[in-house]
Order: sequence, then structure tokens, then C-alpha cells
Amino acid sequence: MSSGTPTATAPRQRSRARTFLPLAVAGWLILEIWLLSLVAGAAGGFTVAALLAGGLVLGVVVIKRAGRRAFKNLTRTFQQAQEQAMAGGTPTAPQPARGSGNGMTMLAGLLLILPGLLSDVAGLLLLLPPVRALAGRLAGRSLERKMAAGTPGGFGDAYTQARIHFPDGKVVQGEVIREDGSPAGPDTTYRPPLTP
Repeated sequence: MSSGTPTATAPRQRSRARTFLPLAVAGWLILEIWLLSLVAGAAGGFTVAALLAGGLVLGVVVIKRAGRRAFKNLTRTFQQAQEQAMAGGTPTAPQPARGSGNGMTMLAGLLLILPGLLSDVAGLLLLLPPVRALAGRLAGRSLERKMAAGTPGGFGDAYTQARIHFPDGKVVQGEVIREDGSPAGPDTTYRPPLTP
């Protein structure tokens, strides 16, 4: 039996993003299908297939190129750190130039790979350097706001907090009462080691 005070759990408010994200994705899918049917009706099914295949090929090329550039930057950073360490200095990470990140370029490639005309247009827009820089700044600001609003601590603290707020039935709250009346502390009795 457990004798603990029950915890009062108030229902948590769902964020607007969690509420409207499924609706936005469903609306986007419906719009993509509608646009594809319009283009198929106007230009034919072969044109739609060619557009989708072209977007797939271009997206793969963009992602592959961005991945190579990221690997080259990583290799250069390791080489510079190794050279600084060999010279007796403290290795410092070089600061990349603003807008030289590959995250938005890979996102553009992913959007091009997704079947649909709207995603292809969004991917092509992200390939333009001013749009990519603006999207990177907006994403960076949003991430900074989220990090500033978060509680201090590592991933373990976040996981513990999530388990406390959303119990899944694996943890039973209560206290241990032994039959012999001894305290429920660590067991200090001697036990011989196990032998094979």
C-alpha cells in the first residue's frame, strides 16, 4: 500500500502551435494536391511528373552540396585546431561568417524533395542568399527566445520535469514500509561476491 498525498494535476494549456499545427499541415497538403491537379489539368500529367522529378533531383543536389560544404568546414576547423595545438597555443574555434551556415540550404533541399509546388517554391526562395539570411536570423532569434525562456539545467533535468508533469504509469508514488520496522535506507548487510 502506498500512503502519500495525491498530487493535484491541473490540465495544462496547449500552445497555439500545437493546436493549429495539424490544421496547417492538413491545409498545406490539400492546397498542394489542388495545385497539382490544376497544373495537371492545364499542362498535362507528364508536366506534373517532370516538375516533381526535377524538384527531387534538384533537392538531392542541393543537400549533397551543402553536406559536402559542411564536411569541408568541419575538416578545416579540425585542421586549424590541430595546428594551433601543435604550435603550443590554445585551440579556438573559428567564427563562421554570418549567413554561411548550411542549415537553411539543407532545409531548401528538403523542401525541394517534398512533392508539391508550394514546397518547391519555398525551397527555391530559400536558395536565394537574402531570403536564406533572413530566415536564418528569424530562426536564430526564435531559438534564443526559447532558450532564454527555458529552465536552467541539462537534458536530464528536462526529462525529469517531463516525467513529473506527464506520468505514464511507470512510476508509483508512495513510501516503503518494511515489516521488521527498520528504516527504508540503503541495505548495508554483507553479501559475498558472485562467482561464475
